[in-house]
Amino acid sequence: MQLLRKILFPVSLVYALVVYLRNYFYDKGIFSSKSFEIPTVCIGNLSAGGTGKTPMVELLIALLKDNFKVAVLSRGYRRKSKGFVLADNEATVETLGDEPFQIFSKFSDITLAVDADRRNGIEILEKRMQPDVILLDDAYQHRKVSCGFSILLTSFGNLYVDDWYLPTGNLRDSKKEASRAAIVVVTKCPRI
Repeated sequence: MQLLRKILFPVSLVYALVVYLRNYFYDKGIFSSKSFEIPTVCIGNLSAGGTGKTPMVELLIALLKDNFKVAVLSRGYRRKSKGFVLADNEATVETLGDEPFQIFSKFSDITLAVDADRRNGIEILEKRMQPDVILLDDAYQHRKVSCGFSILLTSFGNLYVDDWYLPTGNLRDSKKEASRAAIVVVTKCPRI
């Protein structure tokens, strides 16, 4: 596996260029980002998977839900449904995706929705549910939305600063994009 990753280094350079250009176009306003009046909190990472986004979302829900009307918006990775789906008593892994379903199973007293189009999802939640805050699960690379507060996660055993772009490494975004985060949380730390 490591040998294959090294062989694919030229592919990672092309990937890095595409990522750089995409971020450049957003930074220069060529691609547009939309801000919303409703407070939005983005939870995400720079690498592919495994940084503890779902536990962080669950922690934030637990901290906020007693004092605020919380909504969670996720892409709904690997779900069978399409478009905007609002979780209800009939929700399944197929309609929401496994991680959003897990969150809703633990916190059925909050609003949870899935939509690959985060702008659309936020607009629908604002109109229908009128939450006090929207938690955007795994939305760090989703620059079509300009979040009010971004939490960047990085795993202790694989810090983003020590990583490289896919497929040679695990980064799906540039290390310099960490500067957009309000805070960086190191997850999966060993117990002392």
